[in-house]
Amino acid sequence: MPGHPVVVTDSTASLPPEVATERGIVVVPLHVVIGAGVHDEGSPEASPARLAAALREFVPVSTSRPTPAAFAETYERLAAHGATEIVSIHISGDMSGTFESAQLAARQVSVPVTTVDSRQVGIATGFAALTAADVLDAGGSAAAAVGAARDRAAASSSLFYVDTLEYLRRGGRIGAAAALFGGALAVKPLLTIADGRVSTLEKVRTSARALARLEVLAAERAGDLAVDVSVAHLADEDRAGQLATRLRQRLAANLDGRELWCGELGAVLGAHVGPGMLAVCVAPRPG
Repeated sequence: MPGHPVVVTDSTASLPPEVATERGIVVVPLHVVIGAGVHDEGSPEASPARLAAALREFVPVSTSRPTPAAFAETYERLAAHGATEIVSIHISGDMSGTFESAQLAARQVSVPVTTVDSRQVGIATGFAALTAADVLDAGGSAAAAVGAARDRAAASSSLFYVDTLEYLRRGGRIGAAAALFGGALAVKPLLTIADGRVSTLEKVRTSARALARLEVLAAERAGDLAVDVSVAHLADEDRAGQLATRLRQRLAANLDGRELWCGELGAVLGAHVGPGMLAVCVAPRPG
């Protein structure tokens, strides 16, 4: 927004493109490497379906952060269009070098940039970015937007189920969940993000049990609070749809008419969790 602070985030924040555009949030893409091809997250070449197929077929898949130069170019372009300050909100620095790239770029540009490590992944980062935009749209300062984004991310719960820990292990993102290895590979793990890293929440024996537990845990995290809720999956549309339908009913009072988003996970996060992943984010609303 010309003459005002602007919110920047990255593609792992999982904001629907139309929502980001409508709210004036600028999204810097991470990159997905499938075989020999390097693609921006969100491009047709890095679709979730193509990623899931590559993982199943053992095609080499990796991800990479945006360069500091990419962030600097974005910041300077926004400044040239009238941005007076930038609030740049990103995936946990323990999970990706994206935040570090944003920090490095922030020191090099002509416009004041405050970088925020959300200590979260996925739409929990996206909800924090939306909250920052809410504060700015209401006339609040960039500093107030930063504080509100940090508070929203800290209050949010990211809960997820993976069919296998293998993809997290390959990418070095296993964190405190590493204790699940060694004779426990038949266990279906429920994971969460704690202090910016993947952590074990519970162990269940079947995927059906995992689905039921995700529903219960999401309801527990919501409590009596007004919340936003999102369901994400990779190559598991049917089970994600079932979970979303049940959560819409169970949390109707918490949602108070707000939409519950349900969609496929982006390719960058998808590369680290693998097909069959189901996730729920419960994000208490500010105030």
